[in-house]
Amino acid sequence: MALKDDVVNAIADILDVNASELTENEKLYDSIGVDSTEMVELCVSLGKKFGIKIATNEITKSSTPLEITALVEKKKQ
Repeated sequence: MALKDDVVNAIADILDVNASELTENEKLYDSIGVDSTEMVELCVSLGKKFGIKIATNEITKSSTPLEITALVEKKKQ
């Protein structure tokens, strides 16, 4: 499975939404209306899942799943 699919599925699981609700180029706030508390949870959970450190300001409500995937990929190197 590609990293993008892993990240999208992780985002969907963490935010308790269906992965089909996430569009890779649409901001999380626009597509599913995330709030700041969910964004903190997302940063912490993605960091644990992929074994990386993600600061809460690196992923925002205006991030897209594609941008989050690029960040995870960069930090995993």
